[in-house]
Amino acid sequence: MTSKNLGRATLAALPFVLALLVDLVLHLTVKDRLPARLAVHFDAGGSADGYMGITAHLLYTVTSLLVLGALWAFIAADGKLYGRAHRWFIGGGFAVAAFLGYLMIAVLFVNVDAPESGPDGGFPLRHIAVALGAAVLAGALGLLCSRLVPAVEDPRDADPANRERIALADGEVAGWARGIGVWWAPVAVLVLLATGVTVGLEVNWFIGAPLFVLALVVATFCRPHVTVDRRGLTVSGLLPRPRVRVRLERMAGADSRRVNALAEYGGWGYRIRPERSGVITRSGEAIVVSLSSGREFAVTVDDSATGAALLNTLLDRQRTGR
Repeated sequence: MTSKNLGRATLAALPFVLALLVDLVLHLTVKDRLPARLAVHFDAGGSADGYMGITAHLLYTVTSLLVLGALWAFIAADGKLYGRAHRWFIGGGFAVAAFLGYLMIAVLFVNVDAPESGPDGGFPLRHIAVALGAAVLAGALGLLCSRLVPAVEDPRDADPANRERIALADGEVAGWARGIGVWWAPVAVLVLLATGVTVGLEVNWFIGAPLFVLALVVATFCRPHVTVDRRGLTVSGLLPRPRVRVRLERMAGADSRRVNALAEYGGWGYRIRPERSGVITRSGEAIVVSLSSGREFAVTVDDSATGAALLNTLLDRQRTGR
């Protein structure tokens, strides 16, 4: 991990660590005044309807804040949040930590000197408003603190002239193709087929038949192929359809870089996110195409540097009319 990534991870985890320390100090301060069973859940009117032991509540507090802090630190250190996205992510972490930290403290204090049956006054709903106010203030502080560490530069802002290219002579034609190994696709096909048969026999074939169709679609992408040629970038399966094609006319440039399937795309398969889409079969190297619309399209594939370089060469030819 680089020093910059360590700084981002530290800042992302900081509010959760601070919230945990404050909660622990206050817990020790009022521990002797708490009943053996704490009221920890309340209905819409503020009346207690859920209880937890003191030790269990302490473990819940520690675990919740530590897990959230680790998650925020991991995503920040991964270096896949660029510019404003990084700053809003840090600010959001401060807001979440303040909101949860305050509510956990409020739960402790409404239980101070309370009988075993629960707090007489319940949980005043004003605490929700205070927690939201604390989240807003902490979020604003997080946005300011996010400027203390440099945000990751957005690859889309890179100078197009610096992108890799493949030297081709005038009139020379070139293409590039690679297969993508997808270990989970055959497993998914077998599961869908088995489920379709079971549902068809036990319930209704009208419900089971669509599972067979879905299995056929997945089967076509058991061994996807990525092709780069004068038409652009194409991702296809065993059959001509379905396929995904991004034409050169829609592209602004292409890069080869590593992507994180879960952090950047939310999973695997054909993914659509607010600023990006792609065919993601794993985390690792990918061809990432910057579109003229400002979005990105990515496909995870080996030897992505060659495919991206050829796309940039073909784009240059299209622009110059050679």
